[in-house]
Amino acid sequence: MRAVDGVLFDVDDTLVDTRGAFAVALADVARRYLPHVPEERHGEVLATWRADAGGHYRRYTRGEIGYLEQRHARANELHRVFGGVELDEEGYRAWDEVFEAGFARAWAAHPDAADVVERLFAAGLAVGALTNAAVAYQTGKLARAGLERVPVLVGVDTLGVGKPDPRVFVEACRLLGTEPGRTAYVGDELDVDARAAVAAGLVGVWVDRPGSRRHDIPEADVAAARAAGVHVVASLTEVPDLLGVPTRAS
Repeated sequence: MRAVDGVLFDVDDTLVDTRGAFAVALADVARRYLPHVPEERHGEVLATWRADAGGHYRRYTRGEIGYLEQRHARANELHRVFGGVELDEEGYRAWDEVFEAGFARAWAAHPDAADVVERLFAAGLAVGALTNAAVAYQTGKLARAGLERVPVLVGVDTLGVGKPDPRVFVEACRLLGTEPGRTAYVGDELDVDARAAVAAGLVGVWVDRPGSRRHDIPEADVAAARAAGVHVVASLTEVPDLLGVPTRAS
């Protein structure tokens, strides 16, 4: 394990429990727009949203479509799967107000996040965030979650593209004040976070929380990632020890 001078975090489902916030938002949406879907199926609604079968969010992170366009497309995709009406622009704006109110209301840090962040700061490491959403939006999210000490350095609106493009990792390191080879990137996605970080010259750490994967990942892919240099942890609490950060007592 290489020594590091800084740590960059992904935000959604790494520091912030975005999956939980999506569950609240989509339950609100389902009660309003998909009332025929029983509450016991709201988990399916969440899984469909997170899977994003049409790849709309990743098209957004590649700079191919705008944020509102991808969200509108995903809303209509969800409605098609569960028998909802097609949303025109006006209908989507009303839908998004319901979604966003529930989403923001439920923003909260993962239980393992705050203590780990403080431990890294206490050890003298530079700490920041690199995200595939807009900087201002994610800054507000971290503040709401009690993680305002972590600056959002680079978002998809910084260079017009997001992860896995290596340029965003390099730019985040520049703003953090560390060299890529001495910077760890910690995220919950194997491909766009950990493997992309390694490809950009950083130390890639994949947070594989039990039961949190958006889709099935073949074990052969995990083995290949490990062979490529990706470190795998089941919780953020493992990150300081992985990086050789001393305990507070020492």
